[in-house]
Amino acid sequence: MRCLVLLYIFFGFLVSCYAQVGQDTFAGNTDYLEDQFYIGITYNFLLKKPIDVSQRNLSYGLQAGFIKDIPVNADRTVALGIGIGYNVNSYYSNLRAMESGDDVVYDILDGDTDFKRNKVETHLIEVPLEFRWRNSTAASYKFWRVYTGLRFGYVVGGRSKFVSDSADFSFYNDDIRQFQYGLTFNFGYNTFNIHLYYALNDLFNDDVLVNGTEISMRPLRIGLIFYIL
Repeated sequence: MRCLVLLYIFFGFLVSCYAQVGQDTFAGNTDYLEDQFYIGITYNFLLKKPIDVSQRNLSYGLQAGFIKDIPVNADRTVALGIGIGYNVNSYYSNLRAMESGDDVVYDILDGDTDFKRNKVETHLIEVPLEFRWRNSTAASYKFWRVYTGLRFGYVVGGRSKFVSDSADFSFYNDDIRQFQYGLTFNFGYNTFNIHLYYALNDLFNDDVLVNGTEISMRPLRIGLIFYIL
């Protein structure tokens, strides 16, 4: 978590550094590009939850990266984007994972079970692919944008963690799907934009069960994304 805080501070510093630079670079340059750093924060929902599974606490996500802008029309208002980024997500719920020998078993904690935290955490290297529309000009760096596309993610660290007064354990969970992908939609003005990500595959691998039911939960992440020229 300390690394994430430092990463957020670093990109916050870039906001102040690049704001004036971006303005000077745009002015009078008809061949401008919108290569952009981005940072974002989301609230994470879990869709298609098994019966009796519910979310708890604040399920959050943090993301940061860089996107290369590739204009496809003369006015440079339509473009493609490809990038690289890092994303960490936590999903808090009453679905508990426990190691049992070489396997992982799952149960659903009822209301009588007292616990402090129970979560799945993923760390991903991501590749965003975007179709980009904006009403920017060479003389203005403030504009409306709609960026939509796909985002592919590779899980480099997936953990399950449980904390109560009587137990505290955490382990790398191989049941978490390693290759994840979904649809993205970003809309807004200037630096501040609404961000949506809808997963097209499940958070867990196929045939991962709880009480005989497949765990086919899919993330939906909604939040803000900040673009920095």
